[in-house]
Amino acid sequence: MFPIWYQNIFEVPSNNHIMKNRLKIFIGLLLAYTSISAQMSYEALTVSKGFTPQANHATENTSEDFMNEGRVWYVSKARGSGQLGTKERPAKDLGNIIHHLKPNDVIHIAEGTYLSKGSRGADEINVPVKIIAGYNSAFTKRDPWGAHKTIFTGTNEYQKLTDPRLYIRTDQQREKNGQLSQGSEIVVDGIIFDNGPRNRYHKDENMAIRRKASPKSGKNPSPESGGIKIVGSKYTNITVQNCVVMNTAPSEGALSVRVFKGGKGLIQNNFCINNTGYGIHARTGYAGGDENALPNFIIRHNTSLFNWKHDAIASYGGDALALDQNLKATLENNVFGFGHMGGIYNKGAVIKVSNNLFTGNAKYDYKEVNAKMKVDDLLDEATKVDPYSDGNESALIQISVAKRWAEIYGNRIEVSRAEVDAAVSANNSGANALRSMLGLNLQGNGIATDAEIFLPLITIEEALPAGLMPWNGKGCFKPK
Repeated sequence: MFPIWYQNIFEVPSNNHIMKNRLKIFIGLLLAYTSISAQMSYEALTVSKGFTPQANHATENTSEDFMNEGRVWYVSKARGSGQLGTKERPAKDLGNIIHHLKPNDVIHIAEGTYLSKGSRGADEINVPVKIIAGYNSAFTKRDPWGAHKTIFTGTNEYQKLTDPRLYIRTDQQREKNGQLSQGSEIVVDGIIFDNGPRNRYHKDENMAIRRKASPKSGKNPSPESGGIKIVGSKYTNITVQNCVVMNTAPSEGALSVRVFKGGKGLIQNNFCINNTGYGIHARTGYAGGDENALPNFIIRHNTSLFNWKHDAIASYGGDALALDQNLKATLENNVFGFGHMGGIYNKGAVIKVSNNLFTGNAKYDYKEVNAKMKVDDLLDEATKVDPYSDGNESALIQISVAKRWAEIYGNRIEVSRAEVDAAVSANNSGANALRSMLGLNLQGNGIATDAEIFLPLITIEEALPAGLMPWNGKGCFKPK
């Protein structure tokens, strides 16, 4: 329905000239209204529980190519065909239209399971875009964690891609004059990233991942990459919200956002469960000393659970959240739990930490460079935490994951590097005699270093209940 300003546009024309002028005015106002309505519609999708989308950067910080107006695309697994990408004729997969995308395009993706172009299992976009998912096939309703799930996954076939499932990188784009492009905004909203089908599991039993390929059996290695990785340009705002990341096996972030000079990162209402490395990774691309140019993150209402070390005997990974140095961040109302190492690993960022819940972390709740501490000692011992941080707590909570997976997780046997090193005994073989003469370490035997249970597969149906309701206002909740 159009607003009242269109009324009387065509009333009582005195001549054809006036009629033409009124028609031009009407068309101009209609186009303006359509543009405003589209923006209001997008903002309505992102405003929930007091959340507001980030403001766009000033025009002077956005380069010419990144000021492109963009167009709207539609993708539907059920109805898609061809590359027109309209609402009436949507594309079948995001991967099929990536080569058409321009800066500031908006892509709406309907429910369904998406494997990318050629079932390759990974998408890379090199321009700033907004991706909004979780619609029904008619794009009239939205329920990304409920009735209309948009699932990004792949298959474990030999020589398929092992890159992040969605990788948006704009920091290498250049203008016509050769200068690096900058500014604009990147948004990812409402996608479920599930690497379970992309992983290789020992004996196909879904109990322990393997990081090496098996060409003989046609199996790819488990991808050593996260579900979503975004690297912005200077002065680019990045928002990731209402997403689920699960069953990924990276060395760093399952959900990774890297912000450069003058940019902002907003990571809110995401659910990360059963990943190696860090559930969420706030990264910086700025090395300067200007405090006003430091990347600035807001990380709120996220739940990050069951974060595993990189491998069974690794001494790294296993944190719910990691933050690079040379950035600022506000962390509020998050749940950081069941890290094989800890809750927050701060490598030097200046942060404010308020109203967060820490639970079930093995080694520490908070680590600052090399200092490990419990949440109760945060204000006394931390040097990078704002002194006005408050409301953080440690508590036992009930996790609503399926009993099947909970029993598997509870029955796992952890392997420590110290135990492995102590148990190694060199065998007296010709190969070791040669290695000794060459000054190389001897090859040992006597203990297996692959755990029988390591990152066991959890299904979407088993995992999602733990992300649908927050604990006393802390953590993620079902998107509206």
